[in-house]
Amino acid sequence: MSITNELQKTITGMVDEKRGILAADESSPTIKKRFDAIDTEATEANRRAYRSLLLTTPGLGEYISGVILFEETLAQSDDSRTPLPEVAWSQKIIPGVKVDKGKGPLPGAPGDLITYGLDGLAERLQGYKQQGARFAKWREVYPIGRHNPTRMGWHANAEMLARYAAVCQELGVVPIVEPEILMDGDHDIERCADVTEAVLHSVFHALHLHGISLELMILKPNMVLPGQACRTAPPEEVAEATLRILKRTVPAAVPSINFLSGGQGADEATANLDAINRMKTNAPWQLSISYGRALQQPALHAWQGKPENREAAQHALLKRARLNSLARLGEYEPSMEKEGG
Repeated sequence: MSITNELQKTITGMVDEKRGILAADESSPTIKKRFDAIDTEATEANRRAYRSLLLTTPGLGEYISGVILFEETLAQSDDSRTPLPEVAWSQKIIPGVKVDKGKGPLPGAPGDLITYGLDGLAERLQGYKQQGARFAKWREVYPIGRHNPTRMGWHANAEMLARYAAVCQELGVVPIVEPEILMDGDHDIERCADVTEAVLHSVFHALHLHGISLELMILKPNMVLPGQACRTAPPEEVAEATLRILKRTVPAAVPSINFLSGGQGADEATANLDAINRMKTNAPWQLSISYGRALQQPALHAWQGKPENREAAQHALLKRARLNSLARLGEYEPSMEKEGG
């Protein structure tokens, strides 16, 4: 199979009108914070048990088409010794992997950040592919401040995303390109809109320069939201601002835009997705999800690190996935949050 056909097969399996992507790729320090909140020790055994719980949820493949895994999870198995990537694929959920190595300060641009991990990426991707990964994800983050992000920050982060995407496509791995404008701060929604527009322009300019096939990638952006220290915007305002910026910046060739939740609450993220899909008119892309906390949080709280809560946790995850699937169709109602299933 040619590289192009391989990439297209993965895109076809991940992009449809109903399903989304589950982000279960928390690094060890991040999942420790999640487990600390439920008084559960973040041992390797507990991490394996939790991620196995997610991937073995009956019926999850009806609403989830792909799962982003931490590299540790690629090598883990469920209780029957089936590798977790195979467990995902048994429900037609395509396994992928987070490949960046975290972030740090961008020299010469105080307040901006840059993500590490390009060194040795091709070799790592080849290993991940042998373990079952068919797509990858790389995240660049942009704090909003009085002077940030800077023009240098836009360009440096866009260059990293494009170089990563080029390595992926050369090896037959679909790249998820994730430029995230952080919600931290007291900026209003228009400030977020302006920054998102500038960032996405720079990202697609870099992708073009590096010869990325837009048809064979997925974009994972933030929604346009006010900062967490500012007032909350209603879903219709979020949807209007988000669609306005996407239509200005994202080429129609991109098959799917899978939003990150970025600190939104579970029901808030679903309501905003629903509003976006109700207002999308003739938008050329699928408008879906790649949520982490906004899908997992109810399941994590139901689980509490206890084996006897496994079924309740899976029920909570499935409900959240189903509600987001309805939001993709513009058929979600807040009253559904109170329903049992």
